[in-house]
Amino acid sequence: MNETTRSTYALAFALMSVSAISHAADSAPSPIAQSSSSAAVMAKAILPQTLTPSKSDDYKDPDLWARIRSGYAIPDIDNTLVAKHVQWYANRPDYLARISGRASLYLYHVVQELEKRGMPTELALLPVIESAFNPQALSTADAAGIWQFVPGTGRDFNLQQNMFKDERRGVLASTDAALTYLQRLYTMFGDWQLALAAYNWGEGNVQKAIQKNRSLGKPTDFESLAELMPAETRNYVPKLQAVKNIIANPAQYGVALPTIDNTPYFVAVDKTSDIDLAVAAQLAEMSVDEFKALNPQFKKPVITGESTKILLPKENAEKFNLNLAQWGRALSTWTTHKITSARESIASLAAKLGTTPEVIRQANNIPPQMRLKAGSTILVPKTSATAGNDIAESIVENASVMLEADRGDARRNGRKLTGAQRIKASAAHAVAEIKSRVSRGSKPAVNANGRKRR
Repeated sequence: MNETTRSTYALAFALMSVSAISHAADSAPSPIAQSSSSAAVMAKAILPQTLTPSKSDDYKDPDLWARIRSGYAIPDIDNTLVAKHVQWYANRPDYLARISGRASLYLYHVVQELEKRGMPTELALLPVIESAFNPQALSTADAAGIWQFVPGTGRDFNLQQNMFKDERRGVLASTDAALTYLQRLYTMFGDWQLALAAYNWGEGNVQKAIQKNRSLGKPTDFESLAELMPAETRNYVPKLQAVKNIIANPAQYGVALPTIDNTPYFVAVDKTSDIDLAVAAQLAEMSVDEFKALNPQFKKPVITGESTKILLPKENAEKFNLNLAQWGRALSTWTTHKITSARESIASLAAKLGTTPEVIRQANNIPPQMRLKAGSTILVPKTSATAGNDIAESIVENASVMLEADRGDARRNGRKLTGAQRIKASAAHAVAEIKSRVSRGSKPAVNANGRKRR
């Protein structure tokens, strides 16, 4: 990758520079909430002495599963729930194979980060329980990504969420946030099983359960507190134990684990200008779906920002650099437009920009029979007047789309909406309102104990 520093690639480096580094070893972690930084330091100080931070060179086994096994450090539990979940997973080899396929993109990075922090490596298996290693997973509580952060907790750990990207889905930032959160919980409880329960249920709820058992003179370990927990949390640690057991000895359970190489899957590309997602994929000689699998945080057809990392397999990063040097065309074809009047329609805007309403609707996820409210900022194709401009960071951070049902066109055409059309418009309006709140950064859901649900 040092080839890219030669003068023949001067144009490419003026726009972007590829950092041919392991995503785990050298990529800078995302900033975390100020309130969590001291807790993370304390957590490192009290981790078990056997879990000292390690280097990847310490592990010569070519199989990443073996590397994970070597770092197990959370005490085992053995009960009927564990046996039930072991049987469930063991009876679904196709499901485990799909999870392994998705995990193969991210797992090396997670293991590397755990070892750097001196944390038990079985925590790398937690996304199996949370999301089946699907970065597009979204729960009913709006928890997103492989680590399943809700919007509020994501903001607590500085995971950016705006119209253009959602770092709860991004591999680097969300993993850094999740491990910092787990360290903070371990600092609080001094017990990994209780820390995991708190990750699922909330630290306030676990603290109350501990206080209740103490007042009754009962033990306060996970299994003793389990009867006070909701079913999801009561099963949470046993599920992780079940996966841990299968990974430890797959043959015992009749499972054949797909091999995952104990090498970095991707490297980080530092981009310094706007680039269309499709163009980035084309330069890397990847399909858009393959590109999105490593970069699921990007929500729009254009990747914005001056300090954004793109993740690519090493060989594709090299192709990206070579192709970029020979590109010679605009990297981005999108800019933004602010709706200043309620009378400005998508159709009139499309005509002015020389595009179609469908292009604008698709780029901004605007349902049919919905119109833009004044104050909305939307993505539109560039014109000759805006060809050389990148989208300003202030716009990226503050842009939002606000929608309302568009009934004016039907009235102007002298016809009324049918009952079915009114129902469809109302449903589209409800969906649009939800998307609008999410794009603005919705308030976190709160459970009965007042804590934001993760």
